[in-house]
Amino acid sequence: MRKNLSSQITLIRIPEKYYKPENEFEYSVLTRFEKIPAHIYASMDEGSLEIAHEIAGEIRNRQKVGKTFVLALPGGRSPHTLFQHLINIHKKEKLSFNNVVVFLLYEFYPLSNATNSNLHQLQEAFLNHVDILPKNIFYPDGFINKNDISEFCEKYEKKIKDVGGIDYMLLGIGMAGTIGLNSAGASMSSGTHLVLMDNTSRKESAQLFSSPENVPAGVITMGLRTIMDAKTVVLISWGESKAAIIKKTIEGPITDALPATCLQHHSNAKIIIDLSSAYNLTRISHPWLVTNCEWDNKLIRRAIVWLCQIANKPILKLTNKDYSEHNLGELLAIYGSAYNVNIKIFNDIQHTITGWPGGKPNADDSYRPERAKPYPKKIVVFSPHPDDDVISMGGTFRRLCDQRHDVHVAYQTSGNIAVGDEEVIRYCEYLRDVNKKYSPKDNKIKSKAEEIINYLRYEKKEDGNPEHPDVLFMKGTIRREEARHASRYSGLKDKNIHFLDLPFYETGLVKKKSLSEEDVEIVKKLLLKVKPDQIFVAGDLADPHGTHKVCLDTVLAAIDEVKDLKWMKNCRIWMYRGAWAEWEMDHIEMAVPISPEELRHKRNAILKHQSQAESAPFLGDDERLFWQRAEDRNRATAEIYKQLGLASYEAIEAFVQYIPIQ
Repeated sequence: MRKNLSSQITLIRIPEKYYKPENEFEYSVLTRFEKIPAHIYASMDEGSLEIAHEIAGEIRNRQKVGKTFVLALPGGRSPHTLFQHLINIHKKEKLSFNNVVVFLLYEFYPLSNATNSNLHQLQEAFLNHVDILPKNIFYPDGFINKNDISEFCEKYEKKIKDVGGIDYMLLGIGMAGTIGLNSAGASMSSGTHLVLMDNTSRKESAQLFSSPENVPAGVITMGLRTIMDAKTVVLISWGESKAAIIKKTIEGPITDALPATCLQHHSNAKIIIDLSSAYNLTRISHPWLVTNCEWDNKLIRRAIVWLCQIANKPILKLTNKDYSEHNLGELLAIYGSAYNVNIKIFNDIQHTITGWPGGKPNADDSYRPERAKPYPKKIVVFSPHPDDDVISMGGTFRRLCDQRHDVHVAYQTSGNIAVGDEEVIRYCEYLRDVNKKYSPKDNKIKSKAEEIINYLRYEKKEDGNPEHPDVLFMKGTIRREEARHASRYSGLKDKNIHFLDLPFYETGLVKKKSLSEEDVEIVKKLLLKVKPDQIFVAGDLADPHGTHKVCLDTVLAAIDEVKDLKWMKNCRIWMYRGAWAEWEMDHIEMAVPISPEELRHKRNAILKHQSQAESAPFLGDDERLFWQRAEDRNRATAEIYKQLGLASYEAIEAFVQYIPIQ
């Protein structure tokens, strides 16, 4: 079973020469906008393996001369694949870590439970699986008395100095450009110290705690001076959610608003990233600015959309001069004139627009994104949480139902941790009152409701422990009924609503289990039952908690196992976005226009999910509510189509086709 197929999705074909240049000259040409050496790998696994071999080599070199190797390690999820590779090298190649000294980059403060500590996470992921001597592991104390913090930090710095300094500093990067959780304004002269976390960092750290509110206010962390004093600094980053901050760090100016940019001053720093995280770098995103390109339709479209924005013109008004002045003369040489390129791309984008997302029956579908037949189609919409369907494709969802397709929706997780306690109290009070009115002699429901109310109001759950099962049931039930209500409103039949409750999600904690065969089998069973002609799946990997990625991997793994069946070969798979990000213009392969009335219906469907309104625990950094985000993104997509010279719509929902990997 292939579990990580989402990491192999490439929205555009990126030639190896852009990220694996043949020689130093080519590298210098490609990277002329980059101020920190960046090494790009096709996947997180490939990049992590390269670093693991590098660290293993340094350890062996030190062992040969009888010296220690001092390694600084961060927290977070970014190094976990690297840790697994180091563990494998330790077990299979007999690499000993007994000459390694480890310093933890930071620790949360104040801690109330050791299981939430950065130290505990590193022990579970790495330290307990290799032969590092306990006496060689140093870490900030998250339980220390606040009056002793300053003295402790001085001693921590002294320990680093006593072992000869840090040989290899491994860093992650936060969404706000933090390193070691040093946030905007951090002093370049700072050693180990206590800092208060910014809101973005606290939300990123929520996966270790039962809720964002339980994340400690601060961290004891190595300062920027300590980081810059390390002999070698390696920053790692994986996934598209970090692409924007990676571009600013590597290509932007040095600024104390983004602490990671200070690495531009380090003489031996480098950044290791995968293609997704490197996506916004000039050599990947706009290669025509630094080299000769291998042009295909998607890259041409990307270049033309970019040129329209730079020149502030619609496609059909671009001139030869526009192309020549903006490094796109190659296209003139290939196509002969601006007009030839313009009309090609205009038609290409025009053909993405359809009011029939399930295919228009009895119509010529030569230039339509979806086939006319079969009609009606059997369709499955996979929704990671119980509201992603209407948030991301609510207009398309309703239109598929209105156009008489046999639509099914499959809610992959219960979403039970994303319901506030006050919502549960409100529903339990309702249950209690109903019980009192209609069944006063049977106190079972009343007693259970009061038990839950008292638990939520007066008992404090310890950090790191799963939520109470009764509370999880109530929260899951609230979300299930909201989803059922929204689906009915969108035109779906009750029998076509499926709640999969994938096991990976059901931990009662923000932190989830890994994808398992059991999860995949549940999805596979539904596919074999429905045998759909069309599948919609969330391709929104910017979800900060990672649930969308696991849900996507689950569906793709199930598809991978049935892809050779006859019905599956005729099935088209469309990826949607919307809850956390939107497809860029050059990737869109199907654009479904949404009228003002349809947009109002979509908003109403989203609002059926009352628990996810203003009191929802996981709204993220975006202060807008989910319906506001969805409308803004859909309107923005429509505005781009308008600016390019196409028809003007109220809003557009966008989709990208997924082709099963062979």
